[in-house]
Amino acid sequence: MPKSVPSVRTRHFACLLVAGSLLSIHAAASATGEAWPAKPIRVVVAFAPGGLTDIIARAFQPRLTEIFGQPVIIENRPAAGGTVAEGAVARAEPDGYTLLMTADGVPANPHLYKGLSYDMFRDLQPVSQLVRIPLVMLVNPALPVKSVKELVSFAAAAPGKYSYASPGAGTSNHLFFEVFKDMTRIDMVHAPYKGGSPAMTDLVGGHVQALLISATLAVPQALGGKVRALAVTSDKRMEAMPDVPTFAEAGYPEFNPHQWTGLFVPAGTPPALVARIHQAFAKAAEAPDVRARLKELSADPYMTSPEQFEKNLRKDYDMLGALIESKGITR
Repeated sequence: MPKSVPSVRTRHFACLLVAGSLLSIHAAASATGEAWPAKPIRVVVAFAPGGLTDIIARAFQPRLTEIFGQPVIIENRPAAGGTVAEGAVARAEPDGYTLLMTADGVPANPHLYKGLSYDMFRDLQPVSQLVRIPLVMLVNPALPVKSVKELVSFAAAAPGKYSYASPGAGTSNHLFFEVFKDMTRIDMVHAPYKGGSPAMTDLVGGHVQALLISATLAVPQALGGKVRALAVTSDKRMEAMPDVPTFAEAGYPEFNPHQWTGLFVPAGTPPALVARIHQAFAKAAEAPDVRARLKELSADPYMTSPEQFEKNLRKDYDMLGALIESKGITR
């Protein structure tokens, strides 16, 4: 029996189907960014050269260059708590060639800087938190306290008499010390400085009594005996200071803030490119030299999904916004 010959209409439909399939394959290839990256990738760092965020970015840089197969260029755009860099990346093309590395001030900035030219949730796409650093509660060694509870009792006995330092008004160190004050109902006067180093210098000199600071700055001074470490906000004790309890062990399990460095891209960046960028940073974070450098900084790799990162940001945005408004904090 002879085979049936397809009609012209059937053949035409088949041709359309094949053409459509080819277009879909081409679109999928474009979406996955198979030709990307074809030129250097720019990482905008929101703080000055030599600062903690910059040091972390440069720890990742060589491994990222290897993984991407293209130069990774670091561009420092410091000023206004990171908002200059955030705005620059928010306005950049969403093509995977401009990334933002910034710190934990992101969710507080909209509450501290009015009239920003961008909306952090509308104009920036979270990729991942990259690194977390625990905070350490430090006191001057001359202070007659050896635990967090003793510090609370000491401060409560003389409201408004003692002061605590921070690297600046509106920094996470300042905001989370205010959270601690509300939690413990103590009254200590805030003394803002222009950076963590001058704040630490005045703590060592006895001009202020307490400081909540990153483990990066705290560990060397505590080990040198220049300050006394009362507790750390990490989930477990730090290897570098095994005798210092966590806040949970000290009786304050709900107080566990961390400083962090995070990664963003412009909103509208194709999801496939976001996934590839995330994968590259996750791979770089596993490199022995990156881990060794982070350990020197008392920092831990902390990769999250974009969804989890955004959830964390919204939580902090709401919590810190309420705190800033209730305290009348400005920068």
